[in-house]
Amino acid sequence: MTRSKFTGIAFAIIMLGAACGPASSHTGVGSAGSFAAGLTHPLFGLDHVIVMVAVGLWAALKGGRALWAWPVAFLSLMLTGGAQGIAGVPVPPVEPVIFASIVALGLLIAAAVDLPVAAGAIIIGFFAFFHGHAHGTEIPENAGGLEYITGFVLATALLHAAGIGFGLLSGQRLRGFVRLAGARIAAAGLGLMAAHS
Repeated sequence: MTRSKFTGIAFAIIMLGAACGPASSHTGVGSAGSFAAGLTHPLFGLDHVIVMVAVGLWAALKGGRALWAWPVAFLSLMLTGGAQGIAGVPVPPVEPVIFASIVALGLLIAAAVDLPVAAGAIIIGFFAFFHGHAHGTEIPENAGGLEYITGFVLATALLHAAGIGFGLLSGQRLRGFVRLAGARIAAAGLGLMAAHS
């Protein structure tokens, strides 16, 4: 994939999110509104966007099976957390764990930590559960659960793909740039923690 194609795809994702923004204010009016609400929830939450792109970046640094296993781990545990959130099952404070996930993933990228695929999947899955729970608890009133979940799963997969694409396009020559992005991700997480403390 060339840089121009990747830029076009990233732009299309952003435009899709922007186009769905007005629709999200009409949730509860059929399945389209529920889907739009789910699709836009991750795209308009900076904390979610950062982590989901970070998972893709870290997977790109690792390469091999991590390219699919880590996003799948995130999506699977996010679905579990989302179902728990929709069902109203309480969990320990979600927001601090979400902010911690930004810092942790940023540091893992910045240090280019090369964990076994299974270990990385466990870390990613742990954080994904809390992101999913946040999505689930914030489902709009009268929104259809299945359509809402489908929307936020699709948005998450697109953000993972964006991170993987950026990481792979950077290649070995620009590996340092990806690691620098990790440091900035960690700094953003610390900033969000401070802003919400």
